[in-house]
Amino acid sequence: MAKTRKKNIKTKKKVQRRSSLNSHTIQNIIELLNSRPEMGFSLRQIVKDVRIKSQTDKDKLKYIMIALADEGKILLKGKKYQSILLQEEQQNARTATVDFVNPKFAFLIVDTPAGEEVEDIRVLLPNMNRALNGDKVEFTTFYNRQRKRDEAKITKIIKREKDEFVGQLQISERFAFVVASDRKMFYDLFIPIEKIGDAQNGDKVIAKITQWKQNDKSPIGRITKVLGKAGDNETEIHSIMFEFGLPFEFPKEVDAEANAIPDEIPEDEIKNRKDFRDRTTFTIDPVTAKDFDDALSIRKMKNGHYEIGVHIADVSHYVTPGSLLEEEAFKRATSVYLVDRTVPMLPEKLSNGLCSLNPHVDRLAFAAIFEMDETGKVYKQSFGRTVIHSDRRFSYEEAQERIESKEGDFQEEINTLNDIAHKLRDARFRNGAISFESIELKFDLDENGKPTGLTPKIRKDAHKMIEEFMLLANKRVAESIFRKKQDSKPVTMVYRVHGDPDPDKLAQFATFAKRFGYDLDLTEKKIAFSLNNLTEEVEGKPEQNIIEQQAIRTMAKAIYTTNPEGHYGLGFAHYTHFTSPIRRYPDVMVHRLLQHYLDKGKSADENEFEERCKHSSAREKVAADAERASIKYKQVEFMSEFLGEEMEGTVSGLTDWGMFIELKDTRCEGLVRYSSMTHDQFIFDSDAMIVTGQKYKETYQLGDEVKVIVKDTNIEKRSIDFDIV
Repeated sequence: MAKTRKKNIKTKKKVQRRSSLNSHTIQNIIELLNSRPEMGFSLRQIVKDVRIKSQTDKDKLKYIMIALADEGKILLKGKKYQSILLQEEQQNARTATVDFVNPKFAFLIVDTPAGEEVEDIRVLLPNMNRALNGDKVEFTTFYNRQRKRDEAKITKIIKREKDEFVGQLQISERFAFVVASDRKMFYDLFIPIEKIGDAQNGDKVIAKITQWKQNDKSPIGRITKVLGKAGDNETEIHSIMFEFGLPFEFPKEVDAEANAIPDEIPEDEIKNRKDFRDRTTFTIDPVTAKDFDDALSIRKMKNGHYEIGVHIADVSHYVTPGSLLEEEAFKRATSVYLVDRTVPMLPEKLSNGLCSLNPHVDRLAFAAIFEMDETGKVYKQSFGRTVIHSDRRFSYEEAQERIESKEGDFQEEINTLNDIAHKLRDARFRNGAISFESIELKFDLDENGKPTGLTPKIRKDAHKMIEEFMLLANKRVAESIFRKKQDSKPVTMVYRVHGDPDPDKLAQFATFAKRFGYDLDLTEKKIAFSLNNLTEEVEGKPEQNIIEQQAIRTMAKAIYTTNPEGHYGLGFAHYTHFTSPIRRYPDVMVHRLLQHYLDKGKSADENEFEERCKHSSAREKVAADAERASIKYKQVEFMSEFLGEEMEGTVSGLTDWGMFIELKDTRCEGLVRYSSMTHDQFIFDSDAMIVTGQKYKETYQLGDEVKVIVKDTNIEKRSIDFDIV
């Protein structure tokens, strides 16, 4: 054994002296073995895959491989060579969902039992086994000695998230390919010429993967649908809808089931409800709204208190378990609000008709009724099905006029409600609610859907008034059900939960705010007060939006669950969604559960409702991503009219390759690449969160005010490029 080792050492020294196989080639060999750690490679395979052409190098390769095995960098098994990565592999395969980060690696979101938390695991591209973003996969883990961390290797694709992708077709003489619009799809789809159909070069198309063999660098596919010319409004919006799996229309049988519902409300149904048709009732919604989920009723009582009703469309009366409407509503789980259209959860017959609390017609509702005084104190409350007759449909602007001028029809009722809403809001903040809000954008569109104007939406008292009464109803419904017990534990309910912020993220945010001169008190009982104080301090200042955005990112994501936990952002011990069943499936579940318990029913199946909550949370995220994509597309389209113009902005993000700049007037965000800043070499320090020029020491930080020139816009990538002035 000692003789063999001495011989190998001599061989290694000879190879090092004579071989032209450089360290780069040796590294390629190791990476080849690591790409298939379970597989043994022969010398012939290595020569072919690493492309060693010189006969001298081929002859010397064997000695190189022996030397690498001797150093423990690879394994020698018989006449084949293998990666060392599997030496530490845990053989019990687990399942996960792929979340691609960039073309080089992804994270695996590991499937775990309820209540158990496991960190996401990194998987590098060579170990992806052709998995794509969102795929459900089986994997094993190993310890990567080179990188000194646990990594994963995907062993099996259990289920593809999707096999069709939208993108732009590019045709050459012998073949074509589709560049996917999905930012997490990092492969172009190779399309044989005979599979492109009627599609033309530059068209936006849908392509389906038909084949992807082990050695194919890219998936092979065919064109299944031509959406139209890239850049056209309908083409781009349909592209976004397909990218996020949004339906283009309702199945015919679902529409038929909706249309078969009678328009008239049977008298027997009215008799079984509390009749509020004689109460002053109105709705307040955006001027463009077509569906009205909620209405407020108000009546002065003999004791000086007010009876205030929060009446919500009774969708559960029309959408019943086992129906096609129910199946489709659950599948969609939410309406999606793109810039120029709505993808509704319910067919128009319901969403804009029977379930919409339109003025001057009788409508079925599910209500939370409160006896309150002018301070917002609740003396009595009740929940149940009602029938209402709305007297007036207000836009937010019309309601705001009544608040500001104290004139106009129903101004007294609106101002009474507004005064009480102020008291409710003040009490909420005293009890720990946080006031950070993200800024919404309003687009003015012409008849072709092209943006002609872009302004941030301003929330006034009319918006906040409606919000406070919706929050009150949601909170009180959740608390009421939580107090109901079966076998000494709360009955099953659908809650809207918002967890406590991560202490590390809060500390990072405090450091970030400190750069702008703001101090945060992170003492547990002072956090909410400190954040709200910060909101007041930054209002109207250049750094307002960037600080509020960073604060929102510090917070946890709200989800639906049956676990009776609290809502940190609102400062509520228990909270649910009861007030928007036309556009949110969880609200339909809450209506059903509430009525079930009002009828003295036993606790519902927790597992069934928890699975429905998970589905609803997932669909909510898809909807938010699609809405952001449509906003970004319209921003890019809008900014394409301002190429070459100088504008003011704020540094809103820093990366290794460039700075993101948010424009002051329009809130459009674009990128300044360091490579375009040719007067110096700029380096990003991720720990200090600062960009510094190496020669002139010019620095940029988050929140810095800058002037930029609009350099380029790319609708396909939904991106805007700026140059620093």
